[in-house]
Amino acid sequence: MAQRRGQGNYRGRPNRRNNAPTDYGSAPRATLEPRAPRPPVELPGSITVGELAAILQVSNVDTIKALMRLGVMATVNETVEFEVAAQVAASFEIGVMKPKDREESSAAVKVGVDDELSADNSSTRPPIVTVLGHVDHGKTTLLDAIRGAKVVDSEAGGITQSIGAYQVEKDGNRITFIDTPGHAAFTQMRASGAQVTDIAVLVVAADDGVMPQTIEAIGHAKAAGVPIIVAINKMDAPGADIDHANAQLAEHGIIVESYGGDTVAVPVSALKGEGIDDLLESILLVAEIQELKGNPDRPGIGVVIESRMDRSRGAIASVLVRSGTVRIGDNVVAGTFRGRIKTMLDGFGEVVTEAGPSTPIEVLGLNGTPAAGDQFDVVDSDRAGRDLVTTRERLAARRKETRAATTMAEVMRRVQQSDAKELLVVVKTGNHGSIDAVQRAVEQISNDEVQVRVLAASSGAINESDILLASASTAMVMGFETTVESGARKQAEAAGVTIRTFDIIYNLIDEVEDAARSLLEPERKEIVTGHANVLEVFSHGKREQIAGVRVSDGVLKRTGRMRVVRRGEVIFDGAITSMRHLKDSVRELANNFEGGIMVDGFHEYQEGDVLENYEIQVTRR
Repeated sequence: MAQRRGQGNYRGRPNRRNNAPTDYGSAPRATLEPRAPRPPVELPGSITVGELAAILQVSNVDTIKALMRLGVMATVNETVEFEVAAQVAASFEIGVMKPKDREESSAAVKVGVDDELSADNSSTRPPIVTVLGHVDHGKTTLLDAIRGAKVVDSEAGGITQSIGAYQVEKDGNRITFIDTPGHAAFTQMRASGAQVTDIAVLVVAADDGVMPQTIEAIGHAKAAGVPIIVAINKMDAPGADIDHANAQLAEHGIIVESYGGDTVAVPVSALKGEGIDDLLESILLVAEIQELKGNPDRPGIGVVIESRMDRSRGAIASVLVRSGTVRIGDNVVAGTFRGRIKTMLDGFGEVVTEAGPSTPIEVLGLNGTPAAGDQFDVVDSDRAGRDLVTTRERLAARRKETRAATTMAEVMRRVQQSDAKELLVVVKTGNHGSIDAVQRAVEQISNDEVQVRVLAASSGAINESDILLASASTAMVMGFETTVESGARKQAEAAGVTIRTFDIIYNLIDEVEDAARSLLEPERKEIVTGHANVLEVFSHGKREQIAGVRVSDGVLKRTGRMRVVRRGEVIFDGAITSMRHLKDSVRELANNFEGGIMVDGFHEYQEGDVLENYEIQVTRR
């Protein structure tokens, strides 16, 4: 054993006592020639152990051992992330290059921009129309009249709360419609709709005119750079005044043709179905001028319009194909979720085997519910899908880090960590597309004194996990168009967690505003009640002094506070301990009355000082 210890340890390191080199049949370390440094290798976002070994040019066994030293147990066929693979490469003294961030397709920035389009591979595609306008101006009713289906009665308060899309046919030509919510809280969803559209139909009620959401819709359509067609709705309503509506539109830069402009305006009555054909003809005319093109032969790209989780069918995503063709069996990526298409349905629920440019479809087969506005891509293989998801997750994390310090809530958190009050909210919605809109509406209630922060936001019924999170964080649970599981309700009662569910966004926002208002400190306002001049100073006891005063204006109140002002500068502020008129203790001294006043803690009056009496008025905000 002594001889073995003298030879060195099992790793071949020299013995610390005699520095004798180990001898396992190899030359002494001093005689080894230095190895030439390996050039750095490029690794993807995720890679199997076997592929990593091949790239590093080492054996599978050595690669697995290196992983084990890092605490990672993985077989040859298992996948490891880039960070782990980089550490393995470093253990072999091999440098790595970060994976090139794969650009997600230009459609991720502006959906529908296809760089592969050319005169040889493109063909005319149907126009995609977004219907925008103020709440209750008849957008959904107009779409009902176009597609011949009634959905408005099933919506809470008659307000569209989610995005849908479908196609209709007019004179052998197809038109794709996107229905967007009208409430101001859904600004982000409506903006996403305007960004994926070719034509914006602005619905304005003839009896109501231009309203706040109408102005917002005009802004979205202009920002997207798309032509606007105005549908003057409710022409059959009492008080309908098309000239008044057109004049209001002109104030916001929408000059209709009858006023000498170039914006098409079509009077319609969605309730009676009048003017619908004229509107569709106008849409087709504007689309013909735009010369809309798509390439049906390329892999499909598009945008997620809506998604939800169905208990029996799994994740369902409503997708608008912008270019290319999507087929059943395709490997697809939507946002940060991937899968293989099992079934596709059109806007009317009919099964379809493929969908070309400008076609809205429902896709089944994803492993999760992507967000509204997420990019949708057909990929070559499942491996390509994994790589794209990894890249998107990395880019999303990077954007989140960049955006964190720019949100008002985060700025307030960092600047006023000790002073700001915080209201935490757990948001649950009935469908995934409403999450972002509700979250933004809630967080916008924040101000410089109270921060409203969404602790978590997801779709589905309110469950016990949500209650557990809210209980641990002292948060309230707000549900929008969703239900509460019975177990969650019992757990909330036991834990003292507040649950509120709403079907109308107005009420949810009002509830959060009330909760945030309750955290505000009451507003304190100073009200000056009167002034008095010090005419003479009297000693009282060993240290105390009494100011002999005459009230110059207003009234001095015993319950108020007193400032001592000398040569225009406040030198003391304190409570009144005594107020007398002649020998009587009084609660007030009126204008021109004389009396004696003592202020707690102040004993250095001088003739000519001015006493300013004020009260603090406390009001709840």
